[in-house]
Amino acid sequence: MDVDLRPTKKLRESAAARSVLGPIMEAVCASPADLARLRVVCDWIQYKQNFREAVVSRPVADTDVEIAFDLRRCGDIDLGAHVKQALEGQPGLALEPWVPGRDSCIWRFNALYWQALSGWEQATGREYEQSLPGGESDARNTEAARELILELFRIWDELDARRALPEELYILELGVGNGNQARTWLDEFVQLDRRHGREYYHRLRYLMGDYSPHVLDRARQAVAHHGERVSALVVEATRPAITLGFLAGKAFLVYISNVYDNLPTDELACIHGRTYQVETQAFLTEDDADLIAGRFGIKKDRLVPLIDRLLRIGPELLSESSPGQFADPGQAVAFWQAAWEALRLRERYVPLEGLDSYQITPSLTGEILRPLIEGHGDVRMHVSNGALGSFTGTLPLLHPFGRVQCHDLFLTGGQQYRTGFYGPGKYDGSVVNWVNGPLLQLVASRRGFGVEFTPFRQRPGSNITTLTAQARD
Repeated sequence: MDVDLRPTKKLRESAAARSVLGPIMEAVCASPADLARLRVVCDWIQYKQNFREAVVSRPVADTDVEIAFDLRRCGDIDLGAHVKQALEGQPGLALEPWVPGRDSCIWRFNALYWQALSGWEQATGREYEQSLPGGESDARNTEAARELILELFRIWDELDARRALPEELYILELGVGNGNQARTWLDEFVQLDRRHGREYYHRLRYLMGDYSPHVLDRARQAVAHHGERVSALVVEATRPAITLGFLAGKAFLVYISNVYDNLPTDELACIHGRTYQVETQAFLTEDDADLIAGRFGIKKDRLVPLIDRLLRIGPELLSESSPGQFADPGQAVAFWQAAWEALRLRERYVPLEGLDSYQITPSLTGEILRPLIEGHGDVRMHVSNGALGSFTGTLPLLHPFGRVQCHDLFLTGGQQYRTGFYGPGKYDGSVVNWVNGPLLQLVASRRGFGVEFTPFRQRPGSNITTLTAQARD
């Protein structure tokens, strides 16, 4: 039997977490499992809302089994009963077949959240940023905006002195939130430009890109006083060049905040020297399925097609097409929220036949993962497929003197995957995963860009890290 105890700092901080280690081992040893084929993983899942039960089992190919414990929740449960239930399998109503993580329907729920955000916010009575830890995004700060703008002025002055400054000065923001960042940045730009005396503001073209039309509309209102200086574009985050190809080689700054952690990702694992892909299957427990069916007067065998229909057409059209089931869009939103709250994920490890056969993005194979995942013992990590697609699609938009600045949940060293849990977690209606920073760094380096990670200085102690990418000299 292998035991993988993730040395999260919570083990030092929480006596309750340490106190369950003995009972966990007693429950495992007392179970009917073949201990010679068992792998035990003990972790601390920091997200109160997530997709896992306190104890879960994961088949490893066709021979071994991994049983995982969330130390945060194991103190108040009957460990023996939960271990037995986990080993017997997790019965429930499957919403999909087994698929790689990035293809799971959790991402369809995630997309629906941004597409139909106004209905969700109306039902909860709060804007989505209020559901974030602390009730706001970390990346809204006047001092940070001032630093960026003054650095741009320095670059533009040097280019202007060489008569190499373009007539139009493009700035791109991806993931605009409620528009506070854009408003703060543009208001500060106006003040600094007046002091600077070069009238760069009249040449400025500030582009706001976001996946959600509702978010864009709100952000546009926040910067309405900047008029023609600002344009808003609906952008597919994982393929920015589709909408923004015209910007190639022109952007002096691409500012991104809390986007990458919300994009689809697979997970790969190396166990005993062999590489596996983590496959998932979304499901509802039998109890939750019964509760939802009873609450909305739905036959249980109609839940799966109805959830699929919701994800395809959204709550408003669902209520219009099923007036007998949902009297108004609010009822359809309530159904959506109930399904999301109950959503769980099963997992299994499937052998991967060579990293070079695994496609991270259409232009990038898993071969690039080799130095990160092989030769370092047992490890499981995010591939950050969506973030990589977005990042590699953004780099060509940069002017030779441009930069990407991104505030997000980045891991900055591969060893961090051995010390804690980094998603997926549930926010109010969306998914969150930390981003594989070393992988982004490696990919950027092969494209001639340097990537640096620094703490988010404007709020010490925040989990947010700042990524800066620019062409190497």
